Amino acid sequence: MQFSEKWLREWINPALDTEALGHQLTMAGLEVDAIAPVAAAFTGVVVGEVLEVAPHPDADKLRVTRVNAGSETLQIVCGAANVRAGLRVPVATIGAVLPGDFRIKPARLRGVESAGMLCSAAELGMVDKADGLMELPADAPVGASIRDYLQLDDSVIELGITPNRGDCLSLRGLAREAGVLSRLPVQGPAIPAVAPVHQDSLTVTLKAPVACPVYAGRVIRNVNAKAETPLWMAEKLRRGGVRPISPVVDVTNYVLLELGQPMHAFDLARLSGGIVVRLAEEGELLELLDGQTVKLRADTLVIADADKALAMAGIMGGQGSSVGDDTCDIFLESAFFAPLSLASRARSYGLHTDSSHRFERGVDFAGQAEALERATALVLDICGGEPGPVTLAVSRAHLPDRAPITLREARIAQVLGITLPASEIEDILGRLGLAVAAVEGGWRVTPPSWRFDISIEVDLIEELARIHGYDNFPKRVPQAALRLTPQSETRPAEARIKRLLVDQGYQEAITMSFVEPGLLARFDPETTPLALANPISADLSVMRTTLWAGLVKALQYNQNRQQARVRLFETGLRFVPGPEGLVQERMLAGVACGSLLPELWANSKKPIDFFDIKGNIESLIALVNASARVGFKAAQHPALHPGQTAEIVTEERHLGWMGRLHPRLESELGLSGPVYLFEISLERLPGGCLPLARELSRFPEVRRDIAVLADRALPAAGLLAAAREAAGVELRDCRLFDVYEGQGVAEGRRSLAIGLAWQHPERTLQEEEVQARVDAVLELLKARYGVTLRD
Repeated sequence: MQFSEKWLREWINPALDTEALGHQLTMAGLEVDAIAPVAAAFTGVVVGEVLEVAPHPDADKLRVTRVNAGSETLQIVCGAANVRAGLRVPVATIGAVLPGDFRIKPARLRGVESAGMLCSAAELGMVDKADGLMELPADAPVGASIRDYLQLDDSVIELGITPNRGDCLSLRGLAREAGVLSRLPVQGPAIPAVAPVHQDSLTVTLKAPVACPVYAGRVIRNVNAKAETPLWMAEKLRRGGVRPISPVVDVTNYVLLELGQPMHAFDLARLSGGIVVRLAEEGELLELLDGQTVKLRADTLVIADADKALAMAGIMGGQGSSVGDDTCDIFLESAFFAPLSLASRARSYGLHTDSSHRFERGVDFAGQAEALERATALVLDICGGEPGPVTLAVSRAHLPDRAPITLREARIAQVLGITLPASEIEDILGRLGLAVAAVEGGWRVTPPSWRFDISIEVDLIEELARIHGYDNFPKRVPQAALRLTPQSETRPAEARIKRLLVDQGYQEAITMSFVEPGLLARFDPETTPLALANPISADLSVMRTTLWAGLVKALQYNQNRQQARVRLFETGLRFVPGPEGLVQERMLAGVACGSLLPELWANSKKPIDFFDIKGNIESLIALVNASARVGFKAAQHPALHPGQTAEIVTEERHLGWMGRLHPRLESELGLSGPVYLFEISLERLPGGCLPLARELSRFPEVRRDIAVLADRALPAAGLLAAAREAAGVELRDCRLFDVYEGQGVAEGRRSLAIGLAWQHPERTLQEEEVQARVDAVLELLKARYGVTLRD
């Protein structure tokens, strides 16, 4: 939303300069994004009248003009195509300084003296580009300063209006806010009712009163559609960010900026019968003002006549009923459309207009007749015409409800931390246009018709804080009774898990919860994801069932930018449809590729492999003290390499997956492999045992190494678990330290070397005791897995 500062000061003129006014609006919640002059700095430019135009004797594209500049008549050489006798234009006289420090001096152009310059709007710094001279009205005072005549000592203030403050998308709304903040009355233009001079009218039928409970219209005959929009209106529109088009359209846009009420004008001759506000028929076609033809859906509200749709209600008019140069009679409309009925409708057709922007946020549902009267008066002043009576159709049962809100004095003090006098509270709410009635312990407050953002008590308290002024709140150190948050000893915080992965060389990534359906199907083809009803784009149209889709996309992005070594992890929700509804589960996932160690002269260039990733996961499991309860077993996953895939389980319950990305997917996604992935459910991750302190043994540790021959397909984790089971309570360490296949070992079998270490807390273990434990381990391994001791 942008507006002219001078236009605002016509409504209310606080004793503040431009910067102070901008600060005041910002602190009230209407953030000022930019303040810019309406024209660049220049001097010495006056209104001139072209008296004569003659050809240049030595240049086909130049003209020699005689110009009345008020105090003197000047000869000026000009090359603009639109220069002509009788035209009034800006004239830069000798000594003038134009934007860019361009000084006007006497000159000879192809042998002809030129004593000045005829200017375009671009040369005055008012617009970026212009096709010819700036044409001024025929009654522009010759010799007057152009800055004074066009009121160019003005600023354009641009605001970032939040979606809840649709009431401030107009000069009236901004003036109302500035008046409350400055404690000054608002002096808007008088809007008397225009008396009809004939009784011609159109019937209005509201077939969709929920979406359109108010519709006002008026017939105006014998308008001059070729009239010229007055300069004062064109300039206000330009400074409000609206391009002047034609007088009737400019009037509707002017009322839009001034009162915040979108309007539309129809060519009466192109209408058949009365006006019908209805929902579109499925597939109904409508050619819009921008030239495109849209196929309407059945949930789209339209303005129609007896035969056809005329306009998309609250969004854009139709080309077939638009006002043109040959229009003689018009029908002006002013309506209220419910915000929820128009929400996202324009975007669903790829449109966004000034009208839809306001209707989606809510316009004053009591201001349609007033806006129609204002537009009628402006049309009559500019284009002439004969107005008919106002037709007003209202479905009061479907108007927005304005239920009273109870505001408690004690609640104000509790929320704001200060006590406001009752007189100030009533004054603020009253100046905001709210109806206030005192009750025991507080007030009963009814919001006005233009405020759609006030519905509960805290909304009123926010208004009090805004208008009282955030700068006026005392500075206090907050005080509160705080409790230490209990920290689990069996499960570290998620932040600690993240720090562990960062310590291992990973970087945290945050990817979208919405993913492309085809990409997600590559990683989880067996699950049908939840499709979004209104996706941002086709590439983000389903909810992820695995975090791998987003992480691999991030890996692909990095590899395309010459990042060969990548380690990424993410924590977030996955969304899995189930028989009882959507299941949201918090997951930890990671992706890694490239060398094991960063590039350095002393580091090996060994690529990362399956066991490196498995070691990262084991470190994480050890962090939660659950190593004894979590294991890995060979499995199959559609997105992972069939020979390098492991399911992570805890007590036979699925916990997650890890493995190498399937080579087929690596190729299809254009990835430089090998790429390794893991994903673990943080919610199913078991809590560990409470850490217990124990005295360090003063007695020596005894270690024995055994090498056993086992089937190649036998998981080593099973052997280690059995060894721990049989080794006794004094066992301190059990680890696999070597794997051998080759000469001396039968085909299909392999040698596994296991290190076992014992230590007694109170005495030295004897050789016989140690050997007995070794024998027990070998006996259990042989009985359970059929292994033999290697010679």
